[in-house]
Amino acid sequence: MPDININDIAALAHLDLTAEEATGLQRDLEAILGYVARLSQIPTEGVTPMSQPLAPDAPLREDHTRVWFTPAQALANAPAARDGMFEVPKIIDRG
Repeated sequence: MPDININDIAALAHLDLTAEEATGLQRDLEAILGYVARLSQIPTEGVTPMSQPLAPDAPLREDHTRVWFTPAQALANAPAARDGMFEVPKIIDRG
């Protein structure tokens, strides 16, 4: 199992974790990676990959939309907005 430190991941995600949070999340991450390692040991030779996880005749519900607030209401407390959208600082430089 690769040696992955939760504090490295938190730094990449710009998260400030307490020591207690980091300890708990490190334990969770190790458990998840351990489970994935166990799954990778399952022999899958000869198993046809699924292209669709649902049966073609599976019942689906109709989509419904709910309007909780208008776009103007959504942007009302935004620190910055432009052209009806939230404006956020650029964090990735694609050079």
